[in-house]
Amino acid sequence: MRWQVLALLMLGVGCREEKPAEPLASLAPPPLPVLSVPSKDAGGEAPAVEASPVEVFGEALPSKALRLELAGESLRLEGETFASRPPAEASRLAERVRGKAVLLVPDADTFLAQTSELLATLRQAAEEVWLRHPDADVAYPLVLRDEEGFREWLAEVAPGKLRIIQRADGFELSTSVGKLPGADPNGPSVPVRGGKQDIATLRRGLGLLKGRFKTAEDICLVPSFGTPLAQAARALSGVYTAPGEPLFDTLCLVYPTPPP
Repeated sequence: MRWQVLALLMLGVGCREEKPAEPLASLAPPPLPVLSVPSKDAGGEAPAVEASPVEVFGEALPSKALRLELAGESLRLEGETFASRPPAEASRLAERVRGKAVLLVPDADTFLAQTSELLATLRQAAEEVWLRHPDADVAYPLVLRDEEGFREWLAEVAPGKLRIIQRADGFELSTSVGKLPGADPNGPSVPVRGGKQDIATLRRGLGLLKGRFKTAEDICLVPSFGTPLAQAARALSGVYTAPGEPLFDTLCLVYPTPPP
């Protein structure tokens, strides 16, 4: 009798239904929202067009920072002129800014590719680096990263890894799980409108990413190397929702690695 009971118990164990494994697709993160621009045809509001003024936000200008004015290949620091490329000039500039805060004031014709040696010097010597907005009395505190430093940042294990890729045709908002799609899935997340940067839509897109990656504390702006530095400063206004209120605590600017 005992062996019959044991056989029934074993039979019950063998017939127990196993729970199927979750499909691999269910383990993937949910897709990013689409940054659509409402249209009047769809019954929504008119698209945000940069032709109309967009309020500029940022931080108050640092009162004790050294003012470093950029004009193409030349620099002017508190009345003293430097050339931006010769190694001897870089050493002299490094001594002037060592341990101090520096406010970069770009002109309209200084491109990121022209500033690689300067930004490398500031990264090594200055205590703080700020970039002034060309159209308003606000500025942005920056963490400077060259291309290698940017790759190291991307390799860190952290949620989000949010970056703004700034191109001639607009902004691409990229994350660790893909690009934030805009109205055109094959185009930039935020295309230019009327030939100008669409800061209003950029600000809205970054708000969507902040809602998705709530613990993300930093974001990198990665302009194409032919971008004027003043345009990069305008893009940083999109990270702010009000004066002194950025969506992310740390703003990183990626610059081209200087030639050896």
